[in-house]
Amino acid sequence: MSEAVVLLSGGMDSATAAYEAKERGYGIAALHTSYGQRTEGKEYECAHWLADDLNATDFLHVETDHLRAIGGSSLTDDDREIGDATGSDEIPDTYVPFRNANLLSMAVSYAEARGAEAVFIGAHSEDFAGYPDCRPAFFEAFQTVVDTGTKPGTEVAIEAPYVEWSKTEIAERGLELGVPYEHTWSCYRTEEPACGTCDSCTYRREAFERAGSEDPIPYAQRS
Repeated sequence: MSEAVVLLSGGMDSATAAYEAKERGYGIAALHTSYGQRTEGKEYECAHWLADDLNATDFLHVETDHLRAIGGSSLTDDDREIGDATGSDEIPDTYVPFRNANLLSMAVSYAEARGAEAVFIGAHSEDFAGYPDCRPAFFEAFQTVVDTGTKPGTEVAIEAPYVEWSKTEIAERGLELGVPYEHTWSCYRTEEPACGTCDSCTYRREAFERAGSEDPIPYAQRS
């Protein structure tokens, strides 16, 4: 069986991408990274559960404390407050500078070492509206880096299957695939219950509503 490395954060999008990879016939090697995010404990718990459910061939947890040390994001800096969703086109304060390049680099190293054929990431269109390292052009450029920088004969495809999709379309696809969303976590602020008002919670709740389904994770009662 061909193998794919999946960047498995424990969130809704990465979980859907993992079950997509399984549906396509890949064995799953899960890569979970800690970079100082506030909800890392819950994310790790969810990612580990999902990896077990997927019968992953491996679950690699990597500490990436350099992203917290570098700073520049409210996700990793406890002195910066995470704001509520605003619908603004500006890059949000939750953007972690060049994070996906860091994570994909580790995932490609892992894939090359294992002989895996693909790396899956759950980025999507509502992400790249605010995060520059979630744009289709970024993944196309990164594929060129992979093709140029790996040893001869290595073929690792960067797969961002939902990069042109909305969050609602991801929810609909995940429900088709039977993704156990009760074992995922998206909130930027807290580990339980989810705040319900940060960007990530807001997009997630709206996606489930538009998909005609109830989000199975707990939310705080906040106005």
